[in-house]
Amino acid sequence: MELLRNSIPTVSLAVAAAALYARAVSMRLRPGLPRLAALLPVVAFLAVVPLAFTSSAIVRGVAGFFFTWLTAFKVALLAAGRGPLDPALPALPFIFTAALPVKLARRTVAAGATASKAKPSYSLVSCAAKVAVIAALLRVYQFNHRLHLYVRLALYGVHAYCFLDLLLPCIAAAGAALGMEMEPQFNRPYLVTSLRDFWGRRWNLMVSAVLRPAVYDPVRARAGNAAGVVAAFLVSGLMHEVLVCYLTMGAPTGEMAAFFLLHGACCVAEDWCARRLAASGWRRTPLPRAVATPLVVVFVAGTAFWLLFPPICRDGGEEVLLEEWAAVATFFVGAGQKLFRYIYSRSC
Repeated sequence: MELLRNSIPTVSLAVAAAALYARAVSMRLRPGLPRLAALLPVVAFLAVVPLAFTSSAIVRGVAGFFFTWLTAFKVALLAAGRGPLDPALPALPFIFTAALPVKLARRTVAAGATASKAKPSYSLVSCAAKVAVIAALLRVYQFNHRLHLYVRLALYGVHAYCFLDLLLPCIAAAGAALGMEMEPQFNRPYLVTSLRDFWGRRWNLMVSAVLRPAVYDPVRARAGNAAGVVAAFLVSGLMHEVLVCYLTMGAPTGEMAAFFLLHGACCVAEDWCARRLAASGWRRTPLPRAVATPLVVVFVAGTAFWLLFPPICRDGGEEVLLEEWAAVATFFVGAGQKLFRYIYSRSC
């Protein structure tokens, strides 16, 4: 672990090597217990690799999301012969899909990761807008002491969405440059019409794509749809507890798990109500988007203020993250100024 300490390139190479090992094992062993036994060391390595980043809570959190959650789940699914990883993929697309929160589009998988003529799912205008929003938020954070707690938490929620919806399309753009077409990770969550629509079809779709075959489908097959939904939300909550442990280096509090269990129960209740109304013969029309969207947003935000953000922000966590974001902003501003001066000097 000392060799990997605070070195993003070294950790990236180690994760890539682990992915290649998983691919080689899966090409030689059939899905089942022998393949699972051979892949367990990879899962264990992915669980501890975020701890290599001792100097940055943000990098630990991102590494935990990428490697400990998504990559480890993909490797576990690979042991069962399921999920987005396919040993038949060429080495580069396999590493890319394993190590990053992306999923190859079906036509790309079928074509052996050849370049696709489809339009990319990202937009330069959208990315520029999110960069501008994050830059504005970093300015606003300088006056955090004057802002109400709920205002700060709302700003953090916007920041988290913009950061993820900027980072993931950039990864997809890198994949497109290498000839791989990626499925989108967000589907305009600000147009949500129900809680099920938010979690199942609009927010962080890579997580849904992993939880569905890993948790929801097996549990639903044995205990029904409601149990599958609750189990998927429970596992998501437990993994968020792990991410908070990486961020804060503290013990889990259970609040993240409670947040996701609450939302899982509400999704089950929402589905039950919809089916009961349909069975009663009432031909309902959906709530207008102008009504449904604010209701869902208020519920998600209110429960997030109550359960999601407190374990991250308490005990000095809020100040640590703000200091790190300020350092990131300073770095990029300095790099941009140097680049501008270089271009200006060359043009003169």
